[in-house]
Amino acid sequence: MQEVQVIGVGLHAFGKTGDKVVGNKSVTELCRTAVDAALKDAGVSWRDIQAVSAASSRFSGGKGWGLNGNDVVEEMGSTGVPVYNLSAGCAAGGNAFNIGYTLVASGQHDIVLVVGGEVMPKGFIQTSGVEEVTDPEFLRQRCVGMPGPSFWSLLARRRMFEYGTTEEQFAKVAVKARKCSVHNPYARFQSEITVEDVLKSPYVSDPLRLFEICPVSNGAAAVVLCSKERAKKFSGKAVTVAASTVATMQFDDGLPRGLASVIPSGATLHSEAKGAVTKAFERAGVGPRDVSLTELQDNTVYYELAFPEEWELCKPGEAESLVEKGETLPTGKMPINPSGGFVSFGEATTAMGVFQVCELTWQLRGESGGRQVPNAKIGLGQTLGLGGNATAVILKK
Repeated sequence: MQEVQVIGVGLHAFGKTGDKVVGNKSVTELCRTAVDAALKDAGVSWRDIQAVSAASSRFSGGKGWGLNGNDVVEEMGSTGVPVYNLSAGCAAGGNAFNIGYTLVASGQHDIVLVVGGEVMPKGFIQTSGVEEVTDPEFLRQRCVGMPGPSFWSLLARRRMFEYGTTEEQFAKVAVKARKCSVHNPYARFQSEITVEDVLKSPYVSDPLRLFEICPVSNGAAAVVLCSKERAKKFSGKAVTVAASTVATMQFDDGLPRGLASVIPSGATLHSEAKGAVTKAFERAGVGPRDVSLTELQDNTVYYELAFPEEWELCKPGEAESLVEKGETLPTGKMPINPSGGFVSFGEATTAMGVFQVCELTWQLRGESGGRQVPNAKIGLGQTLGLGGNATAVILKK
């Protein structure tokens, strides 16, 4: 296995259809911007790319079949490179990164492009693509009436019961996110808000309010991966991929999903996320306390509190006090989502795992401006997707 490095990253700023940021651009146009930026950042040309690993979805998938990677290649120039189109719900970007990483680490290719982009439909994400009575996602949304925000609200209510979390503490997570996004030119929301602003925003699903849940957004992200030996010839700003992992949920998961009928007391919620993160720590040879910053999937503010505890970045029930003390800010002892996170960007599903790699790379290079984590050396990224999919990545200087 050869060492893999990130040598170039690029984003298209996030927004919604019809606004001044993304207008009416297609997903391919969004991806083109991100890819051009990543190639320029790496100092490579399109003809240097030996393979493409692309995150795709049914929302805006290329040719109606989730062939985003093929659309990108046709847009950039049909050079004959192999294309791998990956679908894993919100974990698709992380999955595509893992395949790109594997192609380089195995020695099959030296320079690989990873890309993800999305033009999202309006409203709640309909996780089930078919009206099929054997599909649990169809039954959950149509029969139980529980889209994503309702599911997240149950998790939030459970945390309030177990740890005494207040609505004000949830609100402070959103306030922290926007404080970071002020300094991120790619974020959809770039203005600060107050606790009062959050608490005045309407409930989406009690106890979670509008400002505490990420909206759907349009956006794209791209990364150029390269073998360490070949990377010496290019940008000189390489960041090492210490680990890239993929996992799925386990039978003893703490949530009533899949085939589980008896939930063990104290079981980990989202076992797929913990599994991916734990494997990443093992493969990178680092521990939770070694992490300089974390970019995690905050579909809602609840996850900024729960995930760091499940992954042992902090103690159970400690996260609220860390937020209130400012320790999750870029200048704190446990920086979480210095980018502003999903709450500030909105979710362009397939782009998010790649977006996290872009932010981690900028942080480790010291290029993040007002949201910079001082002396950042090791960064952790994590995604979570439909079907019990999860990914994790660890980058290091």
